[in-house]
This record gives sequence, structure tokens and C-alpha cells, in this order.
Amino acid sequence: MPTDRYVSPLSERYASKEMQEIFSQDTKFRTWRRLWIALAETERELGLPITEEQIEELKAHADDINYDDAREREKLVRHDVMSHVYAYGLQCPKAKGIIHLGATSCYVGDNTDIIIMREALRLVQKKLVNVLERLSGFADNYKELPTLAFTHFQPAQPTTVGKRACLWLQEFLMDLEDLEYVMGSLKLLGSKGTTGTQASFMELFEGDMEKIDRIDPMIAEKMGFDACYPVSGQTYSRKVDTRVLNVLAGIAASAHKMSNDIRLLQHLKEVEEPFEKNQIGSSAMAYKRNPMRSERIASLARYVMVDALNPAITSAVQWFERTLDDSANKRLSVPEGFLAVDGILDLCLNVVDGLVVYPKVIEKHLRAELPFMATENIMMDAVKAGGDRQELHERIRTLSMEAGRHVKEEGRDNDLLSLIAADPAFNLSEEELEKAMEPSRYVGRSPYQVTVFLRDTVSPVLESRKEMLGLKAEVNV
Repeated sequence: MPTDRYVSPLSERYASKEMQEIFSQDTKFRTWRRLWIALAETERELGLPITEEQIEELKAHADDINYDDAREREKLVRHDVMSHVYAYGLQCPKAKGIIHLGATSCYVGDNTDIIIMREALRLVQKKLVNVLERLSGFADNYKELPTLAFTHFQPAQPTTVGKRACLWLQEFLMDLEDLEYVMGSLKLLGSKGTTGTQASFMELFEGDMEKIDRIDPMIAEKMGFDACYPVSGQTYSRKVDTRVLNVLAGIAASAHKMSNDIRLLQHLKEVEEPFEKNQIGSSAMAYKRNPMRSERIASLARYVMVDALNPAITSAVQWFERTLDDSANKRLSVPEGFLAVDGILDLCLNVVDGLVVYPKVIEKHLRAELPFMATENIMMDAVKAGGDRQELHERIRTLSMEAGRHVKEEGRDNDLLSLIAADPAFNLSEEELEKAMEPSRYVGRSPYQVTVFLRDTVSPVLESRKEMLGLKAEVNV
């Protein structure tokens, strides 16, 4: 790693080798050459005087990019596409004259961007499916474990650990739906010329509309796409980048929500992210076990959510058929959005794989609040024993306030049951009251909801994508 210049942390610390390869120079420029070959083949098949020998020469040098020649040429002409046309021509002297015939720079630039984004979405899809699978297993394992639920981060009616995980799962499922819709809707730009009018092909094919109509579909098929966008300016609409980055921002938001919940649960000592044997939590406080993975998820997620503004603003300010103020921004915002989400999903996989649950702590916290939540059941039992419902309601309200004061002002344990047992209006012993303290009585249909959700919603998604499963994520640092 170079130490004398800036290196992106996304490459060095967070993103996987696979995602970095997708956005590498090799992938970009080899795709340019595949597109030039597809164009030449299409033009030959439609009758232009291009020989098979020229095509074979282009194919022979599809992968061995002569970067030095391209860089030297770009210093002179200040144009990246024409520099690579020149460099490719040096390797393919017989085909030099037909490289890029009838095309504009966006033919290789924009089509490559679409191809790379689709490949990157496929990797994100694979990792997201694996996160769903790990979370599904966690939810199933803990679907019956009662835990204190929170609204406004204040104790509320209990849920189960597995049911809470289903809330995370459902948001990731929404992200998968969005991703697959956008990925399935991606089309190539095709080859439409400098303002999208195909004027150059009108010249090349002497106005033969039938042949010109076949150019884009033939290129799309050769590059593995179903279609090209039917109309364009010089570029594909930058709205496409907006849709893609919005998908990434959605995944980031879901991961952020989950990571925040885990951080709060780790503070409560109820659930803990994995902590390695030699990991240091704090340079000063040796006892600390900080949720650094979840914190990193939140940190990267905020970056991605803000990054999604870049293509939205870029799309909004493109003038007419195109302006070049998109280029520098796209080079940063699109790859870095993908690299960051890639890192986020690897962290999510790692965290969910190693989540530690502490049932005894969970039960302790739940039982500290349960007497308040059990008051309705206690009141019903007291009515059955001969009490007056309205009088009992007022007595429970008063005793609950007293017990709350003991907890908050005096630091005592919740003694509501003792207070109720001592009140003759209830005619219930402390032993009888304890029977109302079974946590599973207060989780409603949580275990059932988890079972049905996993069976009817999650499992079909995982089953239809089972070939994507089996990933294991490594955290670099």
C-alpha cells in the first residue's frame, strides 16, 4: 500500500476484493473493448465492409490493455476514450480504422457504467440474501424468548428476541425487492450517437432504417441485456444512477437501524456483537467491549444515505442532451456507494453470524418491569376472587405510582407485587401474584408471528435464491 499519497479507506479497510474488481480499471477498459468488438461485429453483420480478420484481431487484444500507451496519449489529447481508441489501434493495426465506427464516447463510457452497476448489484444481491438467511436463523432460534419491548426507548409490552429480529428482516426484504426490480429494469444505452439521434448511422447505412433499427438490439444481446433505452440524449438518463443509489441508500438505512438496535441492546447487556479473543475495546479502559462493528455499519451507512444525493442532483441539472458536470461526480459517487454498501453487508453478515444473547439479563430486565405490565391480569384475578373492578383499578394505579417512586427516587427494586399482596382489597397472596409473572403470557402472538413470517415470506425468498447462499464475511480491521 502506498504511504506517500491518499488511498481510499473503502478500498483498504471496508470493501471486498470482489467488489473492488468490479470497479477496477481492468474491468472498465476490458468492457470498453468488448463493446467495441460488439459494435464492429454488429456493423459487419449488417453489411458494412468490416472483415472477420479485423474482428479476430480486436478479440485477440480484448484483455491485454496497453495502459502506458493510453496514458501517454491522454496527456496529449486530454480525452480518455480517444486515448484508448488510439492504444487499441496500436495493438490492432488492421482493425484500427474501424474501432469506434459511428459511435460517440458515451457508447463505451455509459454502456460500461450500466454493465458494471448491474454486476455490482448482483454482488450486493448475493450478500443481502445471505444476511436474510442468517437473520432468519437467528429469529427462529429466539422466537420464543420473551424480552422487554420499547416504544420511545421506554419499557413497553413484551415481545420476543426473534420477533424483534423479524423487524430487521422485513426491512432487508423490502430492500431486496427494490434491488431486484431496479436491477431487472436496467437497459443499455446502445449506440445512438452524439445527441441520441443515430445520425452517424443514417450516414453509414445510407438511410436504411431497418438495419439501423437492429443495431441496438444486436449490441444488447451480445452484451447480455434484453434491450436498450428506447430514447436518449448523448447519455442514458442520469435518473438511472439515482434509482441505483437509492437502492443502496435503502440497504444502508436498514443496516443502520439494525446496528443501532444492537448497540442499544449491547449497552443493556442483553445482546452482544461478536468480540474476538484478542480484541481491544478501549486503549484506556481494558474492561470495555465496544460494539465497533455495529458502529462501523452506522458510520458507513450514513455516508451511503448522503451519497445518494449526488446522482439525484446530477440528474436534475443535466442540460438538454448532456453536460459534462456529471462525469467527475459519477466517478466518485457510484463506485464509492457500492464499495461502502459492500462493506456494510460484510459487517452485517459478521455481526449476525456471531450475535450473543444473554437470556438471564433479558429476564432480569423484563421481570423488573413486568409487575407494571401484569396489573391488568392481576386485577382480573382479584375480581374473580370477589373484588370490585373500579375500586381495584384505582388501588392498582395508586400502588403503581408508589412502586415507581421507590424505584426512581430510592433506587429500590420494583416492589409492586408486595404492595398489592399487602392490600386486603385484592385478597391475593404474593405466591398467587407470582403466577401472573410468567413472561410468555405477555408476548402476545410473537412466536406464532415469527413462525408464519419465516415460513410464508422469508423461506420462499431464500429457497428461490439458494444458489447464492453460503457466503462467509471477513472483517478486515
